[in-house]
Amino acid sequence: MTEEYTYRKIIHVDMDAFYASVEQLDNPELRGKPLAVGGASERGVVSAASYEARKYGVRSAMSGVLARKKCPHLIFVKPRFERYKEISQKIRAIFFDYTDLVEPLSLDEAYLDVTENKKGNPSASLIAKEIRKRIADELHLNASAGISNSKFVAKIASDINKPNGQKTIPPEEVIDFLEALPIEKFFGIGRVTAAKMFNLGIFTGKDLKAKDEAFLTAHFKSSGAHYFNLVRGNYHSKVKPNRERKSVAAEHTFKTNLTSEIFMLEKLEQISEELERRLSKSKVSGKTITLKIKYSDFTTQTRSKTLPFFIKEKAVLLETVKELLFQEKVQNSVRLLGISVTNLNIHSKKKPEKPIDVQLKFEF
Repeated sequence: MTEEYTYRKIIHVDMDAFYASVEQLDNPELRGKPLAVGGASERGVVSAASYEARKYGVRSAMSGVLARKKCPHLIFVKPRFERYKEISQKIRAIFFDYTDLVEPLSLDEAYLDVTENKKGNPSASLIAKEIRKRIADELHLNASAGISNSKFVAKIASDINKPNGQKTIPPEEVIDFLEALPIEKFFGIGRVTAAKMFNLGIFTGKDLKAKDEAFLTAHFKSSGAHYFNLVRGNYHSKVKPNRERKSVAAEHTFKTNLTSEIFMLEKLEQISEELERRLSKSKVSGKTITLKIKYSDFTTQTRSKTLPFFIKEKAVLLETVKELLFQEKVQNSVRLLGISVTNLNIHSKKKPEKPIDVQLKFEF
């Protein structure tokens, strides 16, 4: 690692059970009770679960039916995204009191680069503690935080002492931390890749580090170099305060599974119409159209096509998606269809980055 990255101070702030906590905040009768934000119906999905519900094994993205089986007395409430957005903006206002280098990941989490901060505080750990206290005092919600010299390590650290806690991994401890880390915790290693690594005898960061780049590239193609660098602490992605929008999408989950392409075309026409509205509202168009198909067994398939010109009109969207739909026969009954547009016509002018003053002694 270069000195610049060794001495970068990154905080990852993650709100605890954000949607569920907001519902409990606004309705005192829900406090201390197992709560799920989402739908309880057969097609419903849990968007968020309170910590009381998590004790029963209820998790986000779980079907409402399964969640109810795990916790028969689970309380379901409909999501109120405008309310969550309103509180999220207040949380970000607190962040901006400390630094302008804030990169939101969603309504409930963000990265902050406090290497140079508005408070002149040399300790990222103390800044994180102060931010969490302000969120608790001003908004009556709990947040957890991770602090380290990279976004990757900070994000993992924020989960260690949840809820309502924080964890600092100083630069001199990063390598040992990564070596002891279970392989499935590494950024970019999902369930399928983790299973493949297990078969290769890779269970921890130390096991991964023992493999050379050629071995990893042979088994994981272009991702091999990423894993090789990641476990050595060579993950230097900077906090990007002005994140460009990379896609616009619309999708729909159906009450009854679809078994015929004719019915799917009818739904895709509606989704194309909604997507055209979203593209127009965002004042963007794109070249790459992707059809997303989620089957009744919850497996997902995507099919994409890149056009030689930018589009946002429903007619062209639908014509392209129709081609993708009939590209091959659907494998099973379908519970969700979605369309996304990427390769957008967004051009940003990058400003030269301000150099970071490096100090030999660094207080984390």
